[in-house]
Amino acid sequence: MKLLLNIIWFITGGFLLAAGYVLFGIIACLFVVTIPAGVASFRMANYALAPFGRSVVQPVGGVGGMSTVGNVIWFLVAGLWLAIGHVSTAAAQAATIIGIPLAWANIKMIPVTCFPFGKQIVDSERIPFGYEPMVKL
Repeated sequence: MKLLLNIIWFITGGFLLAAGYVLFGIIACLFVVTIPAGVASFRMANYALAPFGRSVVQPVGGVGGMSTVGNVIWFLVAGLWLAIGHVSTAAAQAATIIGIPLAWANIKMIPVTCFPFGKQIVDSERIPFGYEPMVKL
């Protein structure tokens, strides 16, 4: 079932979302200071290609101060625009009955899109000890 959902996801907008993440990642990697944002963007591009069967987790105790600063900068520079891409893709997917679960998955990805630092993407069956799932698709 995960494979079928990932194939439909890829065709109905996953490729375009991943392309947006890659574009922001390339722009971020042009400057040395923003390379961590580029790495996070490439990680999210991989997740946007096939999200079903994977989960986004974060440490139970929270994240550090640098992750918080990085998340604020990321949100202002790229997160807001990528979230708008998720909302518009979700609206297009929700136009059909088959696309409603995909649209819901798109909406569930927005918090990670806006604030990616301090989070990891893992296989849904292998969530590490000491981590709590944020988004499980």
